[in-house]
Amino acid sequence: MLDALGVSKQQEQVYRALLRQPEQTLAELAEATGHPVGSLRRHLQELRTNGLVVKAPTRPARYRPTPPELAIDVLALSVHQRVDQAKLAAAELAELWQQGRLEQEPPVQIVQGPDANIQYFQQVQRSTTQEVLTFDMPPYVMAGVAGQTDVQLELMARGVTYRTIYDRTALADAEQLALARSLTRQGEKARVVDGLPMKLLIADRSTALVPFVLSEERQTLVLKASPLLDGLIALFEAQWRTATPLWGAGARADAISEADAQLLGFAAAGDTDEIIARKIGVNKRTVERRMRRLMDQLGARTRFQAGLQAARQGLLG
Repeated sequence: MLDALGVSKQQEQVYRALLRQPEQTLAELAEATGHPVGSLRRHLQELRTNGLVVKAPTRPARYRPTPPELAIDVLALSVHQRVDQAKLAAAELAELWQQGRLEQEPPVQIVQGPDANIQYFQQVQRSTTQEVLTFDMPPYVMAGVAGQTDVQLELMARGVTYRTIYDRTALADAEQLALARSLTRQGEKARVVDGLPMKLLIADRSTALVPFVLSEERQTLVLKASPLLDGLIALFEAQWRTATPLWGAGARADAISEADAQLLGFAAAGDTDEIIARKIGVNKRTVERRMRRLMDQLGARTRFQAGLQAARQGLLG
């Protein structure tokens, strides 16, 4: 019962014997507990050290128990102190471990294989506490798309910010387009450009994942704190400044309809009227008519300019 407080079963047996009959001598305790005198002396010394037993200055010496309510409180306090000391020691050890890793691990590593890549991408994101930056472009590991979406939704619900720059080709596929639309509705900050240089994910500005073999073998560079990582962060921010916003959650719903915001998002992404018509399931003339109306409303000369004007005016987020 007291083993959680560092008292052995044998010591507890001696303590219980004294509670039943205080002021016993060593010989009396040996008879009551069945412990040899030599072992009993060691048990009594431990009990005295832990504050459970007091030795009276008599001849022969007698032992009396400390009242349980007082003794247990003292023992519990001692255990808490040891736990606190252990936590401090653990923090120091963890710092030493981290220093050793930083000194020994190179800033560049490689993750190989599709399964390992999916697992590593998800683990890195789950360790994120503030922000994930992404270049999104084909090709995709289809087995990992659903898992990636679940991880992103989970982290955004916890308050992690996702800023994603989509390559225009990523929005050409109907399923990817619908997924991007859904993610922006749930908080993703999304923009689009025509021609991203690479696939990229940066977590908390401390780790970057750069897939460089996009075939079935799948290989990804992992970059830790280094000038290379700093350069990738700067590249992302430069692309973000020039990219066109897509369907932001903060769109001015009172200015244009949801359908018009979607249409302008496609236009800003550089899609043709024919492509837009296929994506939204209407004929090309309907798209042309709606685009002319929006161009007049925004004072734009071209459909692409209309998309940019809408983005700059905050109509797309």
